[in-house]
Amino acid sequence: MTIELRSDTFTKPTPVMLEAMFSAEVGDDVFEEDFTVKKLEDKTAQMFGYEAGLFCTSGTMTNQIAINVHVRQGDEVICDALSHIYLYEGGGIAANSQASVNLLQGNRGRLTAQQITDAIQPDNLHHPISRLVSLENTVNKGGGAYYQLSDIQEIKKVCQDNNMALHLDGARLFNALVETQESPLEYGKAFDSISICLSKGLGIPVGSVLLGTKEFIKQARRVRKRFGGGWRQAGYLAAAGIYALDNHIDRLVEDHQRAREIGNIMATLPEVEEIYAVDTNIVIFRLNHKILSNDYVQQLNEKGIKAATFGKHLVRFVTHLDFTDEHLAEFSKRMK
Repeated sequence: MTIELRSDTFTKPTPVMLEAMFSAEVGDDVFEEDFTVKKLEDKTAQMFGYEAGLFCTSGTMTNQIAINVHVRQGDEVICDALSHIYLYEGGGIAANSQASVNLLQGNRGRLTAQQITDAIQPDNLHHPISRLVSLENTVNKGGGAYYQLSDIQEIKKVCQDNNMALHLDGARLFNALVETQESPLEYGKAFDSISICLSKGLGIPVGSVLLGTKEFIKQARRVRKRFGGGWRQAGYLAAAGIYALDNHIDRLVEDHQRAREIGNIMATLPEVEEIYAVDTNIVIFRLNHKILSNDYVQQLNEKGIKAATFGKHLVRFVTHLDFTDEHLAEFSKRMK
């Protein structure tokens, strides 16, 4: 048995999800004639109280489209230094939107309203215009840390007062929501746009949805085309997204419970110096300074456990719907 813990993107469709995909009613989405894509976009938009949605291939694409719509050449994006949009999207902010980035040092990737207030550029021709704030929830590099809605609402007030847009990279937003029990509709009120990834904890093969006003999504659809993101019978994938939204959200708490168990197991090992707080489905731990993460991950691989390096001495595990109690028990045996 191989134990896959590198990422929650390694999930495969369940048999019932596959059945939903095979029976999907499809058309040509570039012509906006794929019924199932439209159904997914409308369903996701309604969940969060938005006017419209746009189904795309990835969270990177939805994030980069959103940034491109929100900013103009030379504007500034404010985000945390651990943000996915900065670290893991191929320099897209610069390459796609020709925008500057103001990196802040938050708490495990989470920013405060005061930090953002202090970072806003003065109205001076020497500086870029602070046009967009982007948050991430949960924070991948922060070990799955999540925001409280009240903190986000404070940040929203700062953005409104300073004529800035607020975007959310919600790659694992549902992981946060099942922990906080906060309302998706309240998130919709707080953000000008949200990127929802369906191919991580929710387990679909491919796809993310970008949410916003009708006018915002109209512009986003044009940017998606320019990025080469038009696709045809995408309804087969959208059907998986609809099934996941109906059936795979509540079960995320199981992933969180298993992640905490992994954290407890790792805490007993002498080579582990520190474990980030396990808030959701991500476990990040720091090794003894004499042990390199590349070497440790290779040792794990020899035990049939797949993990990801996350720094010179950092290693990451991510639980998901294909990691069961049986896998957890076997993981415990192999780590002894």
